Amino acid sequence: MPPDPRDLTHRHTTPPSLEDIVALAEVALDALPEALREMVRGTAIIVEDVPDDETLAELGLDSPWDLTGLYRGVPLTQKSVLDVPREPDTVLLYREPILLEWIETGEDLFRLVRNVLVHEIGHHFGLSDEDIARLEGE
Repeated sequence: MPPDPRDLTHRHTTPPSLEDIVALAEVALDALPEALREMVRGTAIIVEDVPDDETLAELGLDSPWDLTGLYRGVPLTQKSVLDVPREPDTVLLYREPILLEWIETGEDLFRLVRNVLVHEIGHHFGLSDEDIARLEGE
């Protein structure tokens, strides 16, 4: 049986790799309620080290450390069956900013990855950052 990716915080002597973060995201996705998983089926989950300069400029950010995740696509609230998809909906997780937050906060790495993933999935459903923060606080 392969090791549980949630044990990453205890078995690494070097920073978790892109593949490790992908494994955590997959476990987090699998743990979502089935109805929610069905609604995000077809959404690509991609892990990159840091956001690229174009993304930072697009979002008006100066530092790549300020962005742990990003949803790219058309929120479900704005989709129409008549729309021709331009590209697949994508949730991007940024490894190095996630690891920096992990180090700075001491938060469990699995929980942190799950929270970033769920936050970005919230954008897939058309929720604002404020809506997501309010839900997370409840």
